[in-house]
Amino acid sequence: MSQQTCSADQLAQFFGPNTTNAQAAATLICDQFTAVRKNFTDTGYAIDNTYLLFSAYLVFSMQLGFAMLCAGSVRAKNTMNIMLTNVLDAAAGGIFYYLFGFAFAFGSPSNGFIGKHYFGLTDLHSQGLDYSNFLYQWAFAIAAAGITSGSIAERTQFVAYLIYSSFLTGFVYPVVSHWFWSPDGWASAFKKHNLLLSTGVIDFAGSGVVHMVGGVAGLWGALIEGPRIGRFDHAGRAVALRGHSASLVVLGTFMLWFGWYGFNPGSFNKILVAYDSGSQYGQWSAVGRTAVTTTLAGSTAALTTLFGKRLISGHWNVTDVCNGLLGGFAAITAGCSVVEPWAAIVCGFVASLVLIGCNKLAERVRFDDPLEAAQLHGGCGAWGVLFTALFAKKEYVLEVYGGGRKHGLFMGGGWNLLGAHVIQILVIVGWVSATMGPLFWGLKKLKLLRISSEDELAGMDLTRHGGFAYAYEDDETQKHGIQLRKVEPNSSTPTTDGGL
Repeated sequence: MSQQTCSADQLAQFFGPNTTNAQAAATLICDQFTAVRKNFTDTGYAIDNTYLLFSAYLVFSMQLGFAMLCAGSVRAKNTMNIMLTNVLDAAAGGIFYYLFGFAFAFGSPSNGFIGKHYFGLTDLHSQGLDYSNFLYQWAFAIAAAGITSGSIAERTQFVAYLIYSSFLTGFVYPVVSHWFWSPDGWASAFKKHNLLLSTGVIDFAGSGVVHMVGGVAGLWGALIEGPRIGRFDHAGRAVALRGHSASLVVLGTFMLWFGWYGFNPGSFNKILVAYDSGSQYGQWSAVGRTAVTTTLAGSTAALTTLFGKRLISGHWNVTDVCNGLLGGFAAITAGCSVVEPWAAIVCGFVASLVLIGCNKLAERVRFDDPLEAAQLHGGCGAWGVLFTALFAKKEYVLEVYGGGRKHGLFMGGGWNLLGAHVIQILVIVGWVSATMGPLFWGLKKLKLLRISSEDELAGMDLTRHGGFAYAYEDDETQKHGIQLRKVEPNSSTPTTDGGL
């Protein structure tokens, strides 16, 4: 909003000769005008910060969605383990993002690679940031860690979760978010000068920054650990190890859907911005459009998956539909603010096909991801990055990012944006592979990554967490008349040949 000023000297000239003290009258009027202007400014800050805080709460609610989705997608004997890892993703991520992550991501002024200010949130207000900015970005960081935890579920030692989650939220993810979201980042579209390929990367809410980072990290974790025992038979054929609760999967999916309205529209960070002052059209309209494109992409992906999987398997599978829905959301996240609603339908349709194709490929190469997280977030996230480079509309890019940025190839914007987004995909895959791959490999060599075969077969809840998540009787030592004995953890490294 433009700042109007009041000059007492100029105003005094307009008072007539009968005014007793024109200067004093003008000063009084200007003081009142200035007080009102400051109140409007304060109100604007309050509205924008309230909007950002509410969006942060929505994104944080996605952790409950992740927890329920993960719990329902694993077998009952590992329910307590996977829910505990989701809790600690948030807790450990909170400490490490406070100490290091936010500074690496948004510490300004800095170089193009990594931030170097605001460690422990010191001097946070020096560059116009507030605590609400930290809270919102922390919710994004722990979302990336939650994606990875699903890929390595049901077979990973608890200490490995703590190590990788802290490293991902404290260093790996913040560096990527600095590259593409910080005004100092080398590939950010928010830079004022020297934009990558004269445009920078338009990854509005993080198809690449969040979903690809979490998906690629999960890919390396699952590859290095190997498949769960029994996931593939001796002939290499896939054996379904179904999750124990479709109800929890659906509950988690709807919670994630709800939270995505903070994830995508909330990424504007503020709402009180007028594009055409005095009219009903402004950033509040763009926020609404972003919520609509998010909804349409997810809905289209869900329906496409429903009928696609029906043709392939002959079943109407609610779990597949939920994963398809989330794949559409992951894909639209990059371009949600700069594409038309009809383009979001295209995004969701292709995202479903990408997910189905990635899952088929995963089975063929004996890759085991209990939640399809690497395929869903990595594969659909990469498609979302490319989709934005094809369908971003010039008018919307101008409103959100300002002039000088290129728009989508299919919308007449040329090849620059597509080139920048291909670079984004390559550098994210390279960076996460170079950091998380060696970490998982080192944990494996130190025998800290995977649990023993005996513990895996018995279930991690009983062997690692003292009991099952579900109490079937008042006496927890009895189940249908069968005595349960406590199984002590076995630290030996299992075989992963797929045999029982």
